[in-house]
Amino acid sequence: MGGRSAEREVSLVSGRECAAALREAGYEVVEVDAGPDLAARLSDLSPDVCFNALHGRWGEDGCVQGLLEWLGLAYTHSGVLASALAMDKTRAKAAFASAGLPVVESVIAPKSQVMARHVLNTPYVVKPNAEGSSVGVYIVSESANTPPRLGPEMPDEVMVEAYVPGRELTCTILGDRAFCVTEIVTAGWYDYHAKYAPGGSRHVCPADIPTEIAEACRDYALRAHRALGCRGLSRSDFRWDDARGIKGLFILETNTQPGMTPTSLAPEQAAAEGMSFAELCRWIVEDASCGR
Repeated sequence: MGGRSAEREVSLVSGRECAAALREAGYEVVEVDAGPDLAARLSDLSPDVCFNALHGRWGEDGCVQGLLEWLGLAYTHSGVLASALAMDKTRAKAAFASAGLPVVESVIAPKSQVMARHVLNTPYVVKPNAEGSSVGVYIVSESANTPPRLGPEMPDEVMVEAYVPGRELTCTILGDRAFCVTEIVTAGWYDYHAKYAPGGSRHVCPADIPTEIAEACRDYALRAHRALGCRGLSRSDFRWDDARGIKGLFILETNTQPGMTPTSLAPEQAAAEGMSFAELCRWIVEDASCGR
């Protein structure tokens, strides 16, 4: 848990909650704040399983997964390749498109070019190609006369994506099982503040949407999970323009390390399916592996 990404604080919360749930489930748990000595710490501890509660770069992009493979330690969630693919939004979109899933038009462009001119027709969204938790997301409105002024947190190359109006939906996969769909209701964009600040968003679980859309989300989430080669737990996010029906539903990305507190989206969906937080954590631990 922890680590050094932009999502460190969120990861610390996930780690503490998962550790408490696993102790409740009867496991012996040691909490490790991932730092430069992580390999040495894990070698000394020689755990049966590493529960990966890291978020963001280094923790969910294949880096720590490669370290755990090198050490020969069983670990939770997706492996090296699936983690790297999912974290790279462009490559994940390519995998989704190959699987026949509907994706949003996007381009990768230099930060300087994006600040100099509109590289897509407005409205559009600018975001890092490889970050999570809506870190560094800019929305350029249809009426914007000038391109966005991107902050220093943005990398030298960014993704520019067509804006899809409508509703924010998400669906969790556990193994081969698709949970119910949640609608995320916010006053504006579902950004970092909306995700983690008290009162920043409201979850409607299960979502009050047509059966056709709910079933499509479940189907797309499972196909995305498989297209990337994920294992264990993943969560896919969607935008749905309800004025267009099924043609207005698009998959945005798949998160291989979704937030893991009892009120996070994936545990909420598990609870709606009759699985407690401790039972969810137990399932994830028992599914851990190395070398696959």
